[in-house]
Parts: sequence; structure tokens; C-alpha cells
Amino acid sequence: MLTFEEYCDAIVAQTDLLARHVRGADPTAPVPTCPGWDLGRLLRHVGADHRWAEEIVRTRAAEPTDDDLVNDPAAYAHLDDSALGGWLVQGAARLAGTLRAAGPDVPVWTPADEQLVTQTSMFWARRMIYETLLHRADAALVTGAEFEVEESLAVDAVEEWLEFSTVPEAWEPLPGVPDLLGHGRALGFDAGAAGQWLLDLGGERPVWRRGSGEAAVRVCGPVTDLLLFLYARPAPGVETRGDSELLDLWLKRTRFWLEV
Repeated sequence: MLTFEEYCDAIVAQTDLLARHVRGADPTAPVPTCPGWDLGRLLRHVGADHRWAEEIVRTRAAEPTDDDLVNDPAAYAHLDDSALGGWLVQGAARLAGTLRAAGPDVPVWTPADEQLVTQTSMFWARRMIYETLLHRADAALVTGAEFEVEESLAVDAVEEWLEFSTVPEAWEPLPGVPDLLGHGRALGFDAGAAGQWLLDLGGERPVWRRGSGEAAVRVCGPVTDLLLFLYARPAPGVETRGDSELLDLWLKRTRFWLEV
């Protein structure tokens, strides 16, 4: 993981880049990676996410906080499209400031599994950077902006995904759905010099670690493309080998939280 201060800095930096990507763009342009959304809806969603997380940390929320403004298509519709870039940057700066004032260890509510993720402000610093980064990828796809990610951020984002893939919702048996866990099942991820990871599905629950090993399926490519692949974004640099049915099942199960 990066340091808390690095996460806070990155929230602001990634939001600045997002605002640059969309400068002068048509806010009504559809976003193909977020079906039903246009660019204006995407920007309002990111800004609402920042403000939601900021409220949780600022109020030291111990229970779920209303996220209606994050999910409501009409939220912040009163904002002039031309002002969205500045509004985004303002919200990111406020979030980063609130996080820094709280520090990384303040107990707060999070939507993550308490057994896997510490319920502190550190969660929100990390989660909001990658929420912003991936929606920056969506915006760049629409506007044709160049999408680049620092290797350290991409690696950490991949590892955050692997952590989410071990929560019960991602692997527990479901009616009418093939079992994910099974003897000898493992997935390997190879981003070359940036890192390798192995997800073992052969035990009572998924366990991931850094490094390589025997795997039924392998996913290989540059780390940024690997990250985009996990998030169901176009990733032309990724190649897969092995048990495609297992990979498809794992992706279907792990991507549940993209809809949360």
C-alpha cells in the first residue's frame, strides 16, 4: 500500500487530470463503459462520491451514511456543465483536507468486510483514489485523452481488487451459480516487472499473495491494462491463457461490487 499522505495527494492529482481530460468536451457525450451515463453524469457521480466520503470521515460516521446523491442521476443537475471541472477539483481538495485532518487511523464506517478491511479513514483515502482513477479512464475513452497511470498506483489498485475478491459475496455458493472454489483452482496474474500475483481458490475461501505459482488460468499484460481488465474496461494489452470458464466465473463473481 501507499502511504496515507500519498493517497491524499493522489486524490487531488487524479481529479485534476480528470478535469483536464474533459475540458471543453460535450457533457452529453455517452460513456460506453458506464451504460446509460453521459459525461456530465459521470462527473457528477465522481464529485458526489468525494463529498459522500468526506462527510463520512468528517462526521466520524459509525453507521452507513445516505449515498442517494452518489446514485441519483438527477443529483447536482442544477450545476452548470461548464462549472463541473472546478466543482470536481474543489470536492477533491476538501476530501483530501478532511482526510489529512483526521489522519489514517480514525474509526469510521466503511462498506467493506470488517474481517478483511480495517474500518478507518485509511480505507476511504485508498478507495477514493481508485474510484477517481477508473472514472478518469472512462472519461479519457470518451474524449480521446491519453490515459497513463503511475506504476505504484496501478499495482496498489490491482491489489485492492484482489482484496475485494476475497469477501464472502464474491465466492460463497449461490443458487444456480457454479461453485467458484475447488481443488487445484488458482488464477495467476502477470504484469511483468511491475508484479505477479496468485489467487488460490482451492481452500475454504480465496487467498491471494504476491508471486507466481501453478494456475489454471493466467492473465498477462501491462499493469495498467491488467487493472482496466479487472474493472471491465477495454484492455488491449491483456492476454489470457487456460481455463476461460473459470476466469469468466471469477470475474462475474468479483465484479458484483462495481454495482454497489
